[in-house]
Amino acid sequence: MTLGIAPFAKIIDTDSDVLKENANVNGSTPLGKMNAFASETMKWFTDEKLLEKEIREAEEENVLYIHDKDYYPTGTTTCCQIPLGKLLQTGFHTGHGYIRPPKSITTAFALAAIVVQSNQNFQHGGQAYPAIDRDLAPFVVLSYEKYKAEGYTDEGAWEKTKAEAAQAAEAFIHNLNTMHSRGGGQVPFVSINFGTDISEEGRLITAEILAAVQNGLGRGETPIFPIQIFKVKDGINGNPEDPNYDLFLKAVETSSRRLYPNFSFLDAPFNRAYYREDDPDTEVAYMGCRTRVMGNVNGEETVSGRGNLSFSSVNLVRLALKADGDLLAFFKELNKAVALCMKQLHGRCDFQGSFPASSFPFLYAQGVWRGGETLNPEDRVEPLLREGSLSVGFIGLAEALQVLTGSHHGESDEAWQLGQEIIAEMRRLTDEETARSGRNVALLATPAEGLSGKFVARDREMFGDVKGITDKAYYTNSFHLPVYADVTVKEKINREAPFHRYCNGGHITYVEVDGNASANTQAFQEIIAYMKQAGIGYGSINHPVDHCFSCGYQGMIGDECPTCGEEDPANIQHIRRITGYLVGGLDRWNEAKRAEEKDRVKHR
Repeated sequence: MTLGIAPFAKIIDTDSDVLKENANVNGSTPLGKMNAFASETMKWFTDEKLLEKEIREAEEENVLYIHDKDYYPTGTTTCCQIPLGKLLQTGFHTGHGYIRPPKSITTAFALAAIVVQSNQNFQHGGQAYPAIDRDLAPFVVLSYEKYKAEGYTDEGAWEKTKAEAAQAAEAFIHNLNTMHSRGGGQVPFVSINFGTDISEEGRLITAEILAAVQNGLGRGETPIFPIQIFKVKDGINGNPEDPNYDLFLKAVETSSRRLYPNFSFLDAPFNRAYYREDDPDTEVAYMGCRTRVMGNVNGEETVSGRGNLSFSSVNLVRLALKADGDLLAFFKELNKAVALCMKQLHGRCDFQGSFPASSFPFLYAQGVWRGGETLNPEDRVEPLLREGSLSVGFIGLAEALQVLTGSHHGESDEAWQLGQEIIAEMRRLTDEETARSGRNVALLATPAEGLSGKFVARDREMFGDVKGITDKAYYTNSFHLPVYADVTVKEKINREAPFHRYCNGGHITYVEVDGNASANTQAFQEIIAYMKQAGIGYGSINHPVDHCFSCGYQGMIGDECPTCGEEDPANIQHIRRITGYLVGGLDRWNEAKRAEEKDRVKHR
């Protein structure tokens, strides 16, 4: 079988969806098109040479979607929570030379950027630091001691150290928005978790990162990366009497201006279960998109040096449409689909594990992945992959419930209860597979707005325009309520919170507010507090932060600034959140927003 010209013709067409598949890559550039050619070829190779017939059929039937299928033949894994502190304390080798341990906070911050850039070339997903405040705190001490040795008083040395840390944090933020990896096609997808180090050095790291994000980039632009995740924990920063409560307030202020940080809640029951006060590596950390890797049947249940291996998603709407409202038939199809999904994930893991450590030198030889430094170059990586997770994802719970009950889970308690039963059943199946296979199989609330559109388009071809289901632009992501749901912020949080405990592979709840959130940080703080109270594991607040450089207006901007009328795209920054990440540029956002508004109007 030959590949044919069809996929490549789409790449030549500058309006093709193929070129818009990655929100952070300009597919119309020469490099973007070259990557698109490679991507389409690799997908074809995966289908023809690596997937079993029943898996290909499940994809063709629109039941299953394999994420990052173009990277499948390379054997790469998805993401990793990088042990930055260990790398900085020992030094590391990038493949072009050895990097000595840093002697100051300036150098430590610079190397933190180099580490994620280096590792991004050996994985196809994001990079994260689970505790950047703790990891960088020792190098604040080194800078302070340097100033003391130069003759500064205690107070003077600390002031010099603070000034140095501020400059270093600013450079770090700028570097992560300008350094390219993957052949220069995009910047690394970086997440940083912080907020729980109560030492003066750790507090300084958190404070200066937040200050740098508030200040923005060169013209005050909102930074796209890193995704910041502030870890909220009672006794540390969750209450007014806690030592880092002032940093929590600063995080709230920063998020109200810049959309980041997001907030993770270490006291949520499913996160608190792992927490040990004397071990910061037991503080659950998230990748910005929502991925969570913690439980482990093959070693320590800690975060550093571990990540997701791959994930694939089940189309719940397709299963509901096939069942035609028959609940028994739906659950039968659900069990079959999840089983196929897990079979595919195991097959991919077997393939990933067959590669030698030498194929991914930085990831393994430098000990980024836990235990990697123990392997010889020719050793297969399979034993170490068992520390990671395989994730079963899902799309379209809301629409599946509409097919099955006539309502989504924001409209009726019956649908809400059934929704929990569906997701609980998926979690039961992944837990059973974990016990059976000895691999960490988790349930993930899929982060893939683009996939939501692909699924609905394919289902429309088979089932036609089903009112409220296939007659719109996209399905609702994971367990979220639809954008047109007539609910308050608290109701949305209450309705989505129970699903977090089932989705041990990752979850997030967004709420959206209108207007300038920075003008009412108290209300912003109350939403975060309510998420914490409701048992949310990971949450975020969306609000408009477009910026006009001509007049300084910040808020919602369409084709022109509502204050001064500026139309030049070079003078306007558009920022929106897609798949958990922020993206700049109006075109991609307008496509999603027009579809969203169409759905809102249709369901009023």
